Amino acid sequence: MLWLIIAILAYFLFALSSLGDKYILIGPPNPKVYAFYVGILSIIVLLLVPFTGFFIPSINQVFLFLLYGLVFILSLLSLYGGLERFEVSKIIPALGGFLPVFTFILAFLFLGQEGFFSSKIIISFCLLILGSVFISKGESFNFSFKSLFFAGLAALFLSFCFIVSKIIYSELDFWHGFIGMRLGVFVLALSLILFKDVRQEIFTKKKAFTKKTTVIFLLVQALGAGAVVLQNWSIALVDILHISFVSALQGVQYLFLFIFSLLFYKVFKEKISKKIVLQKGFAIILILAGLAILYYE
Repeated sequence: MLWLIIAILAYFLFALSSLGDKYILIGPPNPKVYAFYVGILSIIVLLLVPFTGFFIPSINQVFLFLLYGLVFILSLLSLYGGLERFEVSKIIPALGGFLPVFTFILAFLFLGQEGFFSSKIIISFCLLILGSVFISKGESFNFSFKSLFFAGLAALFLSFCFIVSKIIYSELDFWHGFIGMRLGVFVLALSLILFKDVRQEIFTKKKAFTKKTTVIFLLVQALGAGAVVLQNWSIALVDILHISFVSALQGVQYLFLFIFSLLFYKVFKEKISKKIVLQKGFAIILILAGLAILYYE
């Protein structure tokens, strides 16, 4: 169960980075520009090559790297586009519900998960999904078709990221697979320059980030990079039967976010009420129960 511990650590870092994402997206950058900068920073993985060794991928592996880059960038555009148009409470709960379900469906279709249908696994999976939804929603479910569309689209593309990465790790060792996928993200991020509004913000005097948000952006990306490495490591380690759980564990990220909101509610201006605390408490019980069943199954 080393993959489970690593996945939990990954979602802890994701929780920290998501706070910065929301702060920056309140400001000037649009989703395409933000996705562009997130994507091109992936080129930093080249610094790992002297330590991991140079390798020449096959044509099939290059295709998988580019495919991963494509679905990753599309997931960012969908997620950031949703966060720009709607409140977090309308996007994140739906994303938390859609993501593990889509991941399971795709894993079943492309990887095979026949052993998934045991009582303990199904109960744990459902508890984690329900916990994710309840801990990330506001006081009431207030979804619209458009918000569900953006959340569902982001979840679908993220699910493909999980599946493609697992296929890649079945062919390559962790670091070569990881470097190849991040380079795929870099190449596809460059294609965003084709959009006029992206070019205007990058190549004109108009600044996408202020000095303050630039520092926060770099810090957020450092945390996010650590989270991505750990999440990919857990994907590489996990068996096919439990691949869907890596996405279902996203509820742990919302658990950490809730803890942060309680500790620093004045900074993030989160609305804390007795009803919300009870709701989150119930969600925490569901998540912890799901984790316990998963760990001992």
